[in-house]
Amino acid sequence: MCLKYYSCYSWTLTMTLEQTISVNQFGQSLIDIEHLLKMFESFENNYRRDFLSGLLFMIMQSKPNDADIEQAIESSKLKSTHTPCIIIKKGVADSNLKKLIVLREDEILKVLRLLLALFKIAYKRRFELEFEDTHKWWYWDLSKEEIINKIIALNE
Repeated sequence: MCLKYYSCYSWTLTMTLEQTISVNQFGQSLIDIEHLLKMFESFENNYRRDFLSGLLFMIMQSKPNDADIEQAIESSKLKSTHTPCIIIKKGVADSNLKKLIVLREDEILKVLRLLLALFKIAYKRRFELEFEDTHKWWYWDLSKEEIINKIIALNE
């Protein structure tokens, strides 16, 4: 089941609702990156880039800025000389970030780590501003099972 992540857009994420919730839980520091890495590694190769495309959409909606780049590289625990890090240093514009998801297969886990780090930084900033918005479930308290159940029920 795919989910329209932001109802005000016609763009549809290529993630399941459960995957989307997990990424947002990561943004709220409720799950660690290892959970998402294992989930990603369980995907078939042809779905991995679709997932990254959905993650890229979530990042852009969280409004990252160029000042987040160094912190994202540091948080990802990647060497700044790795190809994804070199690319992201050119800026967080959508056109630049799209270059990451088309890198070679042997770079894809590095790309995931870096994009998740960038997402978390931008997401936390937006979370502080919008956590009370009743129309944006992705900023609700995702540590509560009743909230998760409500989100699932709303999207059935």
